[in-house]
Amino acid sequence: MKPVPWQQPARRRSELGMIVLVLLLTGGLYVLAGLGQGGGLPAHIAPFFALVLALMLAAHVALRRLAPHADPVLLPLAALLNGMGYVFIAGLDSTEASAQATWTAIGIACFIATLAFFPQASNLERYRYTIALVGIGLLVLPLVPHIGEDINGARLWVHIGPLSFQPEEFAKVALGIFFASVLAERADLLSTGTRRIGRWLVLEPRYLAPLLVAWGISLVILLAENDLGSSFLFFTLLVSLLWVATGRWAYLGLGAGLFSLGTVFALDVVHHAQTRVQSWLHPWSHFATSGYQIIEGWFALAAGGMWGLGPGQGNPQVIPEASTDFILASIGEEIGLVGLAALLICYLLIVGSGLRVAVRSQRSFSTLLATGLSLLLGVQVFVVAGGITRLIPITGITLPFVSYGGSSLVSNYILLAILLRISNDNANDSALAAGRELFALGSSAGGEGARAGAGRQTEVVAL
Repeated sequence: MKPVPWQQPARRRSELGMIVLVLLLTGGLYVLAGLGQGGGLPAHIAPFFALVLALMLAAHVALRRLAPHADPVLLPLAALLNGMGYVFIAGLDSTEASAQATWTAIGIACFIATLAFFPQASNLERYRYTIALVGIGLLVLPLVPHIGEDINGARLWVHIGPLSFQPEEFAKVALGIFFASVLAERADLLSTGTRRIGRWLVLEPRYLAPLLVAWGISLVILLAENDLGSSFLFFTLLVSLLWVATGRWAYLGLGAGLFSLGTVFALDVVHHAQTRVQSWLHPWSHFATSGYQIIEGWFALAAGGMWGLGPGQGNPQVIPEASTDFILASIGEEIGLVGLAALLICYLLIVGSGLRVAVRSQRSFSTLLATGLSLLLGVQVFVVAGGITRLIPITGITLPFVSYGGSSLVSNYILLAILLRISNDNANDSALAAGRELFALGSSAGGEGARAGAGRQTEVVAL
């Protein structure tokens, strides 16, 4: 059922109730973690409650004023993931926890600013080429001398004065907007064969340019920055949107083939990629080096078992990059398989809600953009979980809203704001369509009444 304007207070009241529940859940988890780790209440329990409450209320009030008809589930789910991530980061490193709190505040500020500066999702479409240039510029920024920095074999970081961030986290949102805009405009051209070869109609080669350009960009990222995760993420985003826009399964097959060729080529050239694949295939043979992180993650998950050791009772500090790449293993040690399943269900609900927003949209651009942003979140979770369980090689991608990292947190709050803006636009479009339908019915009824009155007048005159 489509929401209508008078349903707005109920939607926001439901959201506020869920935010209070999130506060209780994360606060309770923070207390349990403090008791398990130090035998007493956390020293900063009051500031923690005050900060979480203030930030979530600020985001809630912004939605009431700027997007009153938006989906009421997305913000509470993101807040729950963000709060859980903070609790486990605080158990690993208090300095990182303080930084994560600061970045959360910045993320909420960017969330509100996105809603305020873009009163409609269609405003983003107008600036697609500017946004694309910004996205590409962010991708190549780590390659600039004296600014880019190589960490753990991948050149992903940028240092400008005291500021340090990963520009590719913001580039993924920018390129998602550009891909959605271009494909919404060219979907018909990309879905219909226009050149005849014998008895077959095939697609004009120049219409395949977006796919080939994306393949080239992902390969350049992989070769120049040694970034397996972003390369896979960007290419998957475009191929998925091509399939959604055109409905042609051939794009999925062609995309998989191109990425496979690029990966095989890169494995012969990029040493970092070779190391990741070797540690994935033979972790025990590289226990003292590249396989150590994977194996320690397994030990943590095995120690957690079904129900976990309890908040604050684990020892995730022995896992390299426990608060970033392997935070899922750190969490699994303390809350077990059941807790991890609940965490993954939260992501499933976010992705499902995002896809529901896409399905309800009446505009091609909004449909593709909501689909792309939802897939970005879903693919990131799959890559992180797949790397820890050795389904795929480790890529270094962070877990959205949970992992430590300001760039990831801020970019995901911007992504969330765009999804909520599209959701609000959908409700407004539905209300406008309903109003037009009622007006048309009223006009039709009025016209029939006028014609009936004229007929009766004619009869009287005849008599």
